[in-house]
Amino acid sequence: MKIANVQGEAFILESATKGRRVLGLQPYEMAMSKFSETAKVSDVDEYQPANLGLLVNEPRQIFAVGMNFADHSAEIYEKLPKVPSIFTKFSSCLAPANTTVQLHGPKTDWETELVVVIGQAGRNISKESALDYVAGVTVGEDLSDRDVQFANSTPQFSMGKSFENYGVLGNVLTTLDEIPDLDNEVITTKLNGEIVQQAPLSQMIFKIQDLIAYLSSIVNLQPGDLIYTGTPSGTGVGRDQQVFLKPGDVLTGEITSLGQLTMTMA
Repeated sequence: MKIANVQGEAFILESATKGRRVLGLQPYEMAMSKFSETAKVSDVDEYQPANLGLLVNEPRQIFAVGMNFADHSAEIYEKLPKVPSIFTKFSSCLAPANTTVQLHGPKTDWETELVVVIGQAGRNISKESALDYVAGVTVGEDLSDRDVQFANSTPQFSMGKSFENYGVLGNVLTTLDEIPDLDNEVITTKLNGEIVQQAPLSQMIFKIQDLIAYLSSIVNLQPGDLIYTGTPSGTGVGRDQQVFLKPGDVLTGEITSLGQLTMTMA
């Protein structure tokens, strides 16, 4: 099932332009696994893709995972993590899939990622049952101001990744039963039409189950929480000649069957 927010109404999408309204549920409730087979839905209706909005805009918690692809760890000279390397983004940074980003500084970088939306609360969740707590997955962009991130000799992540519109989130939530093999899904980032990142999700060091089990061993996961699961190599900061976003650039991030983001830099 593919779920979306169409002008404040919960929709089950059936194609790029058609879907069914879910009656009696708000979009954020759909993103928290509140839909059931007994829910009332409308007849098929058309919608405009431009009218898709954020399904989750005020999550209680946003977790992000650093160095979750071995090649990305290598390009930024970080050792592979023994356990998930977690930081946070703040909800005020969230933006819909098609957005304009006001650059904070001259070293803003891209990181396209799989994002997990938690569907039900839980603590001390086992790996075996972890996927039962997932409402769905989408694509996200973890934009990063590298000057802020590396201002100290010991990097700090959260603030440099939480400027306005630095947490771009896909407008369509896909339930896991829609995806035959998540490992085969491919992250692709393009800068002005040129591919700068491309890798399958099979390269993730810590899978969704690992991340949920680890996080829930420390905190109580809540419905609507987001987990940005990490990015592959190809970031601007990791290149021999570093490249950063500048006004006028168009950045796209996509995951094969989960949707695409389009961000225009200003």
